[in-house]
Amino acid sequence: MVVAHVHSVFDLSDHFPALPYPRPLLLVGHGTRDAQGRADFLRFAQEYAALDPSRPVVPCFLELTEPLIAQGIATCVAAGWRDISVVPLLLLAARHLKLDITRELDRARAQYPGLQIHYGRHLGLAPEILALWQERLAQVDHPTIPRSETVVLLVGRGASDPDANSDVFKLARLLWEGSGYLTVETCFVGITHPRLEEGWRRVWLQRPKRVIVVPHFLFTGVLVQKIQAMAQQMQAEHPEVAITCLSELGINPTLFALVRQRERETFGTDMPMNCDVCKFRQMVLNGNIHDHSHDHHHSHHHDHDHHHGYTDPYRDIQEYHRRIWR
Repeated sequence: MVVAHVHSVFDLSDHFPALPYPRPLLLVGHGTRDAQGRADFLRFAQEYAALDPSRPVVPCFLELTEPLIAQGIATCVAAGWRDISVVPLLLLAARHLKLDITRELDRARAQYPGLQIHYGRHLGLAPEILALWQERLAQVDHPTIPRSETVVLLVGRGASDPDANSDVFKLARLLWEGSGYLTVETCFVGITHPRLEEGWRRVWLQRPKRVIVVPHFLFTGVLVQKIQAMAQQMQAEHPEVAITCLSELGINPTLFALVRQRERETFGTDMPMNCDVCKFRQMVLNGNIHDHSHDHHHSHHHDHDHHHGYTDPYRDIQEYHRRIWR
């Protein structure tokens, strides 16, 4: 089995706009008992802070390790700040984002009257996240095994929130569309289903010649290590299949630029969109608008003309992959 550590090449010069004015950023991570995972988050915060020394970046965690959110806020208040931004460095919007972090912020507002807290968005299904995984998958293309004989296994953390779990399935679909892969299977490492073992069972039903495992995590930790260990076990049991396990997203400039976007949003300078990965919006942003308009009343051309002699242009799966993102 190959564990692939691939990285993006990204120029931050055009993707790190200035803030309207300096105020501290409380960067909130999930938290882990794994020492390396904790260190990776703290290093991410340190390197992100160095990109704009005009304001402090205060890292903290929701659970499992310190400093916790209350400690981070106390640090800002002790330094004399009464106006702070908060960005959750989380991939999905589950209970932690919706309830746990907001509860801690409400406690801080009650404890420090007059404290202004501006709560930002999580990373979510941003087009940058999708592009980052697409880039990393492209970097591990096999010289002899085509994508049509390759299954991608996308592994999420798993949550008790159906909304967050459905986003993992949406990401899997977006990774498959236009990719040429045989399929992208989806599973979770905990809490919800299908679990990791079921994900692998579904993989083998496809009889692939190659499997690529994508752990949808920001940093390493106990769960990422479990995913890697399972991939190693599967490789030992199926030596005839080439198995590659990608590393977690980790510290990279693409994520720095995305966090900067989330930080700027806390100032009210940008209007968050709920259709960031819509292909019609991406055409407009990339200057490839053709005849498509994106005024959030999508003008879609439907190819289901049922007259005699109609040929479905998407019937062939490889032709579908070639056409879908045009």
